[in-house]
Amino acid sequence: MSENQGVKMSPFQAGGKLIVTILVLVVLVLLGTQSFTIISAGHSGVVLQLGAVQPKVLQEGMHFKIPFIQTIVPMEVRVQKSETSQTSASRDLQTVSTTIAVNHHLDSDNVNKLYQQVGLEYNSRIVDPAIAEALKAVTAQYTAEELISKRSEVSNKVKEVLRQKLSTYNIILDEINIREFTFSDEFNRAIESKQVAEQQALKSKLDLERIKIEKEQEITRAQAQAEALRLQKQEVTPELIQLRQIEAQLEAIRKWDGKLPNVTGGATPFINVGNQ
Repeated sequence: MSENQGVKMSPFQAGGKLIVTILVLVVLVLLGTQSFTIISAGHSGVVLQLGAVQPKVLQEGMHFKIPFIQTIVPMEVRVQKSETSQTSASRDLQTVSTTIAVNHHLDSDNVNKLYQQVGLEYNSRIVDPAIAEALKAVTAQYTAEELISKRSEVSNKVKEVLRQKLSTYNIILDEINIREFTFSDEFNRAIESKQVAEQQALKSKLDLERIKIEKEQEITRAQAQAEALRLQKQEVTPELIQLRQIEAQLEAIRKWDGKLPNVTGGATPFINVGNQ
């Protein structure tokens, strides 16, 4: 055999080399895919290095990470809605059932702290209990009637208390909506009876005012009539009576046609025009 002739590889050796090549390619592909991560829109990424939470938070887009050393936990930072029904007591010890909807979102720059302190179950562990505590704290400051008449004020106070509680865990409160306050049947009947009584009292008051005004109007008319009669009485004097008689005689003269009336007895009628 010539020295320049290459040593032929056995089929076993060739197969082993192929397997090694494939394994190397697989490792390279795995390293490539594990070296990058993509954070979807509306999310932030918590970086865990060998299980420990890292200070850096990944925002939307593609990021490099150390393969098999670092893992990324995505957390949604879009607005989320929590709706719950709670039962509490008013200041006058009435049972109040409240349905409330809360919009909130995570602080995208501090999701790592929330994950480290609470984990992914922050709604059930933090948000829902905070809503219940805020409602109980605020409703206890108002009577049942005030919860209805001052609903806007109550809502603002609940919002402020809840904002403080959630901000401790880097959860930002956006808005709340108290859908309704529900009371016991006994209280509802009492409110209805009170409203009926108030309406009747208001009607009686209005009727009394109407009667009073009508009476005052009658008195005013009577006084005006009395005053008119008094003035007329003051104006009727002997001179006025004589003047009216003269005016009547002058009117008769103007209407006379120059003919004397036919009378019995021969006397000629004469019109007295009075003394000037």
